[in-house]
Amino acid sequence: TVSGSYEQGYEFTYGIGTIVYSIVFAAGLGASVWNLLSGYKKEKSKEIKQQTKMMVAGLGGSLIVGLFLSSVVPLLAPDSQVDDFTPFAVMIFFFFAGYSIIRHSMFEIRSVFARAIVYLLSSAFIAIIYVTIAFFAQRFVFEEIALTPKQLTYNIVSGLLIIVTYPYVKRKFDSVTNSIFYRDKYDAQNLIDTLNQALVTNVDFEPLLTKGALIMQENFKSSTAGFFIRSTSYFDRRVIGSYRNEISSADLEKIEELSSTLDHKVHSTELDTNDDVEAELNKLLKSNDIEVMVRLVDTLDYKVKGVGYVFLGPKRSGGIYTAEDMKVLEIIGNELVIAVENVLRFEEIEQFNVTLQKKIDDATKELKQSNDKLKALDEAKDEFVSMASHQLRTPLTSVKGYISMVLEGDAGKITETQEKMLGQAYFSSQRMVYLISDLLNVSRLKTGKFNIQAAPLQLEDVISSELDQLYDGAKAKDITLSFKKPKEFPKLLLDEMKIRQVIMNFVDNAIYYTKSGGKITVDLKQAGKSIEFSVKDTGIGVPAKQQHKLFTKFYRADNARKSRPDGTGLGLFMAKKVIVAQGGSIIFDSKENKGSTFGFSFPKDKVLFTEQKDTKKDEK
Repeated sequence: TVSGSYEQGYEFTYGIGTIVYSIVFAAGLGASVWNLLSGYKKEKSKEIKQQTKMMVAGLGGSLIVGLFLSSVVPLLAPDSQVDDFTPFAVMIFFFFAGYSIIRHSMFEIRSVFARAIVYLLSSAFIAIIYVTIAFFAQRFVFEEIALTPKQLTYNIVSGLLIIVTYPYVKRKFDSVTNSIFYRDKYDAQNLIDTLNQALVTNVDFEPLLTKGALIMQENFKSSTAGFFIRSTSYFDRRVIGSYRNEISSADLEKIEELSSTLDHKVHSTELDTNDDVEAELNKLLKSNDIEVMVRLVDTLDYKVKGVGYVFLGPKRSGGIYTAEDMKVLEIIGNELVIAVENVLRFEEIEQFNVTLQKKIDDATKELKQSNDKLKALDEAKDEFVSMASHQLRTPLTSVKGYISMVLEGDAGKITETQEKMLGQAYFSSQRMVYLISDLLNVSRLKTGKFNIQAAPLQLEDVISSELDQLYDGAKAKDITLSFKKPKEFPKLLLDEMKIRQVIMNFVDNAIYYTKSGGKITVDLKQAGKSIEFSVKDTGIGVPAKQQHKLFTKFYRADNARKSRPDGTGLGLFMAKKVIVAQGGSIIFDSKENKGSTFGFSFPKDKVLFTEQKDTKKDEK
């Protein structure tokens, strides 16, 4: 309690009020300190922790000094009147709070203070300018003191001029002051819009990320900005932007390893942490001049590697990245991860096309080399076949001639058995002659020397001549071979040697592929405007699925290869070439196990011999 008057001074004595005052004072400040200490333990930001320390120190100091001056001192020295200074204990708190505001940007008071100063200066500057102008103008225009209509008009005009020009002057002044007091200020929406525009107008990987890094560096006023992109199927890890060639591979690997344990997307090295892994990561990032790292992940499960990171260095002004910066960076990170993934997919597709094209070019080159080798081998084969065929033709002709002479009795009478055996030998030699002719014709086709030499002939006589050589072979297999020879038939203009080969091939095949007891019918007729020749048998036929390949080079049906393993597959191929070369077409029909029909047809107007055609031929 206190007693006395203001003039007489105060006398301090202990009472219930002293106890209540001390308890309330201690409880209030103690609760504040406890609240601040609780927040200090949970907070990660170093800057906020420093602010909290200052506040705790201020409140603690005020509590101790205030209790000492108001409770302890009056008890020890009742007449000292030191307790009058108790209210000044709060100044300790004000001192620490002020220091925290100025040194650690508490409550963003620097921004508020700077803005207040800016507006104060701008207002003062404009007021001074306009008052000065108005003062001198009034002194110059109006000498009398009393307000006249002129003065009133002048004041109105001056007021209107101020109203009209003030916004323009203020904007200019704000622009200058912003460049001084708000060097780190930026328009977040404009930053996002500019970055999005850059992302959608470019699909080239490096130019896109370089431009993105430059946009962020300019807006955040960072000393450096860049991207780190993980390795892909075709490229190793890449650093693009201000950090190019500055971060070592070992550091990049370590950053990848440590950052995969984080549970947040935007990471600042200014955040205090008790986690050893984060502490090591912060140390590693700071050693590479990185203050903020944005993880490019496309999922809420942040403990994944993602496609890479955005690195931002310290601000050029020396300021810190604010909470607003972190929110903007998180929005930007969501936009960037989509753009980077799209560009990586495009790059991968593009690189795949390049790789595929290279493989195709390499394969094409190899195929060309192989094809050239095959062509050389094919030419060597054709040359060998041509040479061997010519060499074989002469002795075979001689063998065939002598056998024919023996069969005709020029060497004396022969027995029936000898005749039969010699007949088989003659037939085989004849077949060999035709085979050699086929090989020679194939060789001529390759070299472009396959020529048709048409001359007048009686086709029915040519057929009869060829069949005479085959009757014995058919009889030996118990096959009925018959020829429906027309009584009258016109002369035709055909290549006799080549047409003989075709006839022999068709009939010879029919004999070989017809079983004992079968029947072969050879027919020659005029059918309207065409001439038709056909050989119909009751042989093994050709499987339906293989018929479309039958007239190709060296092709033989499966059942044909089983019945006659020694065939070449050249007979039908050459037959078609011969007929088509003379303007005709092949006749073919077959059913497996029921027989086949082979033959050819010619339009009469193309092959019919007349004196007029012969005359034209002679003229040529």
